[in-house]
Amino acid sequence: MLGRKRHLLVDTLGLILAAEIQPANVQDRDGAKTVLAHAHWFGNLKVVWVDGGYAGHLQTWFAEQRIGRSARLEVVRKPVGQGFQLLPKRWVVERTFAWLSRYRRLARDYEVKTSHSKAFTYAAATRYMLRRLVKLTLA
Repeated sequence: MLGRKRHLLVDTLGLILAAEIQPANVQDRDGAKTVLAHAHWFGNLKVVWVDGGYAGHLQTWFAEQRIGRSARLEVVRKPVGQGFQLLPKRWVVERTFAWLSRYRRLARDYEVKTSHSKAFTYAAATRYMLRRLVKLTLA
């Protein structure tokens, strides 16, 4: 099995707006295009932050797609010559990946089909959102 690449579009709270699961041999920028194609569903997007691995042709593609009314793509780059630093806004999606890895079916690549893995990703995200809602209503 090749493995999986998970591409997520999350809001500032880390809740999943769109997800795409693809084989590991797909390049990051191509995978980002598939998940960002769903971004037009959310017309109120202002800024989409992406990792430095997504830089390049993705920026011109994003500008041509006119996703959202005034959305812009910003690449969060690592500072040169410094040790470990927390990258701004990058931790939001990394936290979401950490939440998803708590679920047994998503911790490893158990699923044969990527569509099954995507379904379990949405199921785990739904469970997480429901748990947060219950905490709010009981408080």
